[in-house]
Amino acid sequence: MNLSNEESAVSRFHCEMKPEQKGARARSPDERPGTYVDGVRWRQSRARGRSGSTGAYPPLRHDARDELPERRQAPPGMGPDTGESMTPPPARTAPGQATFGDLVATSAATRASFERMACAAACNATVLLEGETGTGKSRAAHAIHRAGARANAPFLVVDCGALPANLLESELFGHEKGAFTGAVQRRVGAFEEADGGTIFLDEIGELPAELQPKLLRVLENREIRRLGTNTYQPVNVRVIAATHRDLREEVQAGRFRADLYFRLAVVGIPIPSLRERTEDIPLIVERILVGLGATPEQLAKLTTPDFLARLQRAAWPGNVRELRNHLERCLVFQSALPPTAPDALAPAAPRAVDPSLTYAESRRRALESFERDYVEALLKLHGGKVSQAAAAADMDRVYLYRLLRRHGLKS
Repeated sequence: MNLSNEESAVSRFHCEMKPEQKGARARSPDERPGTYVDGVRWRQSRARGRSGSTGAYPPLRHDARDELPERRQAPPGMGPDTGESMTPPPARTAPGQATFGDLVATSAATRASFERMACAAACNATVLLEGETGTGKSRAAHAIHRAGARANAPFLVVDCGALPANLLESELFGHEKGAFTGAVQRRVGAFEEADGGTIFLDEIGELPAELQPKLLRVLENREIRRLGTNTYQPVNVRVIAATHRDLREEVQAGRFRADLYFRLAVVGIPIPSLRERTEDIPLIVERILVGLGATPEQLAKLTTPDFLARLQRAAWPGNVRELRNHLERCLVFQSALPPTAPDALAPAAPRAVDPSLTYAESRRRALESFERDYVEALLKLHGGKVSQAAAAADMDRVYLYRLLRRHGLKS
């Protein structure tokens, strides 16, 4: 929504539209300014649900008009302060498509996300995927890439929360020989390596403050500068970012640049949590089991109505990633285990640390050790099949190959 000068006092995030099973609903973070839809003041229901939260707004028509109170013109026969909606607009049928790439859904919320993904795939605009950890943001990013014009070009993944700022800058933009201690040879960064294709910036909300203006420059000018050089070079890269944080709250708290947020959120796509789309669980379970190589007998045992109902009643704080791990555990033990299996909650043994090292060096060594142990065990579990291992880990295959080469585990 673009605001004119006389509307400058209106909050930046005035109103939100949320897709649901019966259609879209509006939600305003602050009802005091008022939100008018089709000329009628829109208020939330007084009813409260089991969680105690205020009920949602009535469903919206697909062509409903949202107006600010200062700019609203009263409909014929109604004054500017006429009260509530007398009849809620008719509900819209479930929007969007049922599949996108290898993603499946029946819920309205997820199908609406698929519809936005399809629109995003048809252009080169920057995309921001927002959702809880484990909701499948990396799979959504890869699906957008595969459905677009850059499908045959590289798809590079960079986890912005996995490295300290100095190493992350080199990972993104590369460096020249001698740029810093340990830079024994020139290194091409992810933006250069992904030239002509797509770079997926996972957990963009963890990007250190000192790197935010540098990423902003890349998004605005489509050029990068390697560490150790003063020259910029153009890059032709499509950027998809993802975060489990609410970046608007991070902007308000001063932890994330507002200009970078708006550059990233050209096309914002919310990825609903699993508890918000329990009707999708049967389809997701079948897709996961087939991907894990389940036999017809195993598939029949793990898709019974009783077992699926138990899965739909579970909380799944880890979302689809947790569900995938649980189903893989069921295949290992040849049993329809309950979702809260005790072995799933066992705490991991703490890793020894060396406090004589700097924080950055200690973290780098811990991450390298974890990466090596994880990918080595992952590859062993899947018999050396990289594509199957990458799918099971919810990881891009190209990125897994990169990790294997980095740790000398595969030529």
